Amino acid sequence: MTNEPGDRPDDDNNNPFKGTPFEQIFAAFGGGMPGGPGGMQGVPGMPDLSMLMSQMQHMMAPYEGSVNWNLAKDVARKTVAQEPDPSPGQQDREAVADALRLADHWLDQVTDLPSGVNTSAVWSRAEWIEETVDVWRRLVEPVAEHVVGAMGKALPEEAKSMAGPLLGMLGKAGGAMFGSQVGQALGGLAGEVLTASDIGLPLGPAGKAALVPANVREFADGLDVSEDDVFLYLALREAAHQRLFAHVPWLRGHLLAAVEDYGRGTTIDVSKIESSMADIDPMNPAALQEALEGGLFEPEKTPAQKAALTRLETTLALVEGWVDEVVGQATESRMPSATKMQEAVRRRRAAGGPAESTFAALVGLELRPRRLRDASALWGSLRSRQGPQARDAVWAHPDLLPTADDLDDPLGFREHTEEPEALTDAEFDAALAELLDDEDGRSGLGSGDGGDQPGA
Repeated sequence: MTNEPGDRPDDDNNNPFKGTPFEQIFAAFGGGMPGGPGGMQGVPGMPDLSMLMSQMQHMMAPYEGSVNWNLAKDVARKTVAQEPDPSPGQQDREAVADALRLADHWLDQVTDLPSGVNTSAVWSRAEWIEETVDVWRRLVEPVAEHVVGAMGKALPEEAKSMAGPLLGMLGKAGGAMFGSQVGQALGGLAGEVLTASDIGLPLGPAGKAALVPANVREFADGLDVSEDDVFLYLALREAAHQRLFAHVPWLRGHLLAAVEDYGRGTTIDVSKIESSMADIDPMNPAALQEALEGGLFEPEKTPAQKAALTRLETTLALVEGWVDEVVGQATESRMPSATKMQEAVRRRRAAGGPAESTFAALVGLELRPRRLRDASALWGSLRSRQGPQARDAVWAHPDLLPTADDLDDPLGFREHTEEPEALTDAEFDAALAELLDDEDGRSGLGSGDGGDQPGA
């Protein structure tokens, strides 16, 4: 297809790819790449070709695993860079350190679990990405392995035999696409998270309690609560998470292993991918992007996976519920705004954000605990009946944890295992005498000359 002079504006006439499939590809790249408008010979909508080649080399560069994590980090950092992301200053560092010290002091009054905070930190959104990406790698890789592998499996057998070495390139392309999507999800999450443990998983380094001041201030803007109270309340939640992860030695590994096991057991519906790919124009990267965001490669949940997901969601709810309970106890007589803050955090955790939805579409795993209120009620009921020591002792072993069925009746958890009242000396002597009498009686039944024995 050619254009006659005068039929189009000059910029169209200067576009050598006009009317070819490359026009759509470059237009898609041009919308999301620096220097896109006017990047090549001043043609609007056309990217700088050197920039394009650099980007392609970056996507296809060697990497380990199923996800191009260098690309994922790069996309995540560029995503947060689209908005101001100031580095926290000394004033923020001192304020957060003071809030965490006060939070630990208050928590000492309501739980025997000692402080788990070794160091405090304030992170920018970009720093949150850098500090948590190693854990994200561990969480995402098992699912990505199945997703990327499914792209090759989706090819017909005759195409596989013809593709040969190109299958390796397809795997690299799949890892790059997945890395790009994960990067966008992490970049979105970086703009939403408030603390290092905000989503209930131990994402940061062990013992490092951290807040993201820029996000905390945005969260505080929508509340009728002072900014200082918001920082202190979130510091209490972060410190409570750190106590649990530090002094329940199996919990960190239990949660992360549960996510890994969930990922390894996922299955991919290849027929669904084949039918969906048939409707996608391969020359339209934007259409492929929409398909990815819409869950094109979303794992199918088998019955075993649904059971694993229920266990994982229950554990996440129990973690969040325990934090909710102990923070509620710590602030009960000290912070008048705590009830309002508690409700705001509960609503936020229950609803989740757009980045969480993107992550769920990618790996089939929602990060928000659906039963936070039930779990909080369960821990509070156990504490009111048997004391805080009994509440915290449940974390001694994973087999002692409440189940999803227990969350159906949170007020009845362990209602039949309450400690018996102590006996008086007289009651103890009477019980002992009764026991000895019973033993003597049973001994008498067995005595004699054996005349009652069969055949005697």
